[in-house]
Amino acid sequence: MKVFKFGGASIKDASRFNDSGALIGLHSTEKLVVIVSAMGKTTNALEKVVDAFTSGQKETALMEFDVLKKSHLSLCEELLDKELASTKIKLNEVFTEVEWLLHDQAVRNYDYYYDQIVCVGELMSTIIMNGLLMEKGYSSAWLDVRDVLRTDNQFRNAGVDWEQSSKLITDAANKLHSNKQILITQGFIGATDENESTTLGREGSDYTAAIFANVLNAESVTIWKDVESIMNADPKEFDDAVSIPKLSFTEVIEMAYYGAQVIHPKTIKPLQNKGIPLLVKSFLDPSLEGSRIDATVVKSLPPIIVRKKNQVLLKFTSRDFSFLEDETISWLQSKFSAHRVNPNVSQKTAISLLCCVDDKPERLEALCLEAGEIFDVEMERNLVLLTVRHYDPAKLKQLIGNGISILEQKTPETIQVLMRC
Repeated sequence: MKVFKFGGASIKDASRFNDSGALIGLHSTEKLVVIVSAMGKTTNALEKVVDAFTSGQKETALMEFDVLKKSHLSLCEELLDKELASTKIKLNEVFTEVEWLLHDQAVRNYDYYYDQIVCVGELMSTIIMNGLLMEKGYSSAWLDVRDVLRTDNQFRNAGVDWEQSSKLITDAANKLHSNKQILITQGFIGATDENESTTLGREGSDYTAAIFANVLNAESVTIWKDVESIMNADPKEFDDAVSIPKLSFTEVIEMAYYGAQVIHPKTIKPLQNKGIPLLVKSFLDPSLEGSRIDATVVKSLPPIIVRKKNQVLLKFTSRDFSFLEDETISWLQSKFSAHRVNPNVSQKTAISLLCCVDDKPERLEALCLEAGEIFDVEMERNLVLLTVRHYDPAKLKQLIGNGISILEQKTPETIQVLMRC
């Protein structure tokens, strides 16, 4: 059994749906679990629905959602014939789930409503994909992942209940695969024991694929993308980016940790634990080799470059010039955790702690307000964090260019430079 994952770019319109469906069909003689994301731009559109609803603009939220309803129904009519009626019925059940919520008043926090609304993007896309595969004559079944992937109630960043989820996933897969070759389900989402929808963090579909692969002891996981392979840098930013055909689990974990947008950070551990290889291939040209990630250590890698924009430097300074003791640092770290702010780089001096973080205004404002009780707090925005693994001085100098370095950290393998550009 293999696990495939298709992202939003692979199903962004009718043509891409047909291409991805045909690609799945090429493997229809073997048992597959296919994880599918929301259509391209759908998650962003649903976020606008959430924003309108939680700010009291109920009619705007309903109108925004109606646009999405119509676009998905129109897509069905373009793709389907004999499966059209049954697919529309399933879609309307999902539409109703959201519309009931949107007719109520927002009485819970933003993150809760985010998960209840945004989750339908994946539900809609997978319903359509399952209808398309059945239309083409393939043996396919649809599964609502919220019935099997159990999580806690940390909305927008839910933790997986592995014990409960493993049993539910195994039972469902065994039952469905006894009659069907292809199991279609959603990435990114799950549900609590109270059947409240949750999400696993942005781009969490990769993680879902790894969970299913781990539980079902898959032969491999293939992530189908619109690039030919994993690259050493974002090709949209760097013209000289090159493909990397083979990588180790360790290397990819490091890349994800430093912010490379290749694989969701939580994806690797479930695969590494069971030695399941991860393949990254192009749905635009499946004949290309792509990249293979497994336990093999690969030497002589090119410099791996990650540029994170919209960074903020926070400086917390002791007011009475006393040294920062462990107890004080622990208190400050607890505030970072409480406000869900994760430092990308930290550096401690005698009386100050400097932290580079992503610019999330509401969380940072709350953190700084609380930390301001015992620290003088300074903030500088609009910075860039450059991370280079396997760096050399000449390449580093070229990458920094005219930037002004204000914070650096270096190990033999990796250098990070926070700079003004």
